[in-house]
Amino acid sequence: MDSWRWVTDGGLETDLIFNRGVDLPEFAAYPLVWSDQGRALLREYYSGYAEVAARAGRGLRLETPTWRANPDWGAVLRHDETALADANQRAVALMQEIADEWRDRLPEVTVVGMVGPRGDGYVAADGVDPDEAADYHAAQLASFAAAGADAAAVLTMTEPGEAIGVSRAAASVGLPVSVGFTVETDGRLPDGTTLEDAVGQVDDAAPPAWFMVNCAHPEHVLPAVGDSGDWVSRVHGLRVNASTMSHAELDESETLDACDLDVLVPAHRRLEQALPSLEVVGGCCGTDVRHVAALWGV
Repeated sequence: MDSWRWVTDGGLETDLIFNRGVDLPEFAAYPLVWSDQGRALLREYYSGYAEVAARAGRGLRLETPTWRANPDWGAVLRHDETALADANQRAVALMQEIADEWRDRLPEVTVVGMVGPRGDGYVAADGVDPDEAADYHAAQLASFAAAGADAAAVLTMTEPGEAIGVSRAAASVGLPVSVGFTVETDGRLPDGTTLEDAVGQVDDAAPPAWFMVNCAHPEHVLPAVGDSGDWVSRVHGLRVNASTMSHAELDESETLDACDLDVLVPAHRRLEQALPSLEVVGGCCGTDVRHVAALWGV
């Protein structure tokens, strides 16, 4: 924990939906940037994690609420490419405003443009062509770069091809990018690839700045790093789920499983021992500021 550098946030969408009663059609938080009420809600949400960073004496990664702000999901919500570009740039601007409010209280603050999968983060994508993925995600990444984001991140990748495409697209606009894979209860990606092979494939084709694992309970990630080799040094971040349920079970659940911190924190501690390069810690589905504070011990 002494080597950890960055606090990041928790499960934005599940926190807003289940804890704050916010309606997020298609699990999309990015439309909130278009209203005063939505921006105020987001500011309150991210400020909670800034307070955790202040108590921990660590830096803060402000990752934009744009996991769904890509063309296919935008089309479902009837937002065209112009609207999406506006949302992505407004999201960066909001994070920059929050960053400015906290810079004198934190050692570091960075603004990160968040990319999500083209499909559903709980469903395996089928043989994604990396060049097609690069073309698909290029506009969102270009919006982040134009708005002055410091870096980009992609979360909940279900197979290597799309991750390679995102990494290529980020490089094309000059943004360092982190790649986040999710795993099932057996520690493998939803398409069956091992985490080790996924990291290796992306590094061979289009190496990102570093990798993360997100949207899985620590107990589900442990099998992926049990036979750890040099490759685990490329995993610098964790954003875990609160629940021990599988993705399929979570997808069908109508209530929030926020888990018991007495289960989550010890499991996270065991996982930390297998990740010598860990420096970014936050949460994912089912987590809120309480979970992230507990993981940081503050």
